[in-house]
Amino acid sequence: MSTRHSFHVSGVAGGALWQQAAAATLHCLTGCAIGEVLGMVVGTALGLHNLGTVVLSVVLAFVFGYGLTMRSVLGSGLGLKAALGVALAADTVSIIVMEVVDNGFILVVPGAMDAGLASSLFWGSLAASLAIAFVVTVPVNRWLISRGLGHAVVHELHH
Repeated sequence: MSTRHSFHVSGVAGGALWQQAAAATLHCLTGCAIGEVLGMVVGTALGLHNLGTVVLSVVLAFVFGYGLTMRSVLGSGLGLKAALGVALAADTVSIIVMEVVDNGFILVVPGAMDAGLASSLFWGSLAASLAIAFVVTVPVNRWLISRGLGHAVVHELHH
């Protein structure tokens, strides 16, 4: 019986599954938010075009998202290559969904990308985009975890 199948059969259900999905999404959001905020700040401060700022933000969101998961997984005793594999399996779908939603939101808010770092429009739009991305990504992570995918892979390492 594969690990994924055994998790699916013996994994959590109901409210506990939603709690695990919310925790996984919060973990993902932390890495994404660090990268996203850093990318938006650096891109805006450097006067990058909107596309350059978004690309920088997305790249940094993936770097920090994977980095936080790898930090946790390396603590469980896995080697660097195996930890990277787990991070890729655990976070890729979640980060993609989060980045599409939060960057899409910022891009449709009139003036948000051009508002500047001292603007409440910039920071308010960024905060709202991350909150919306969290809400949209929780059900995605719940679905993944219920099938032994996503953060279920990380969960298996800690049990």
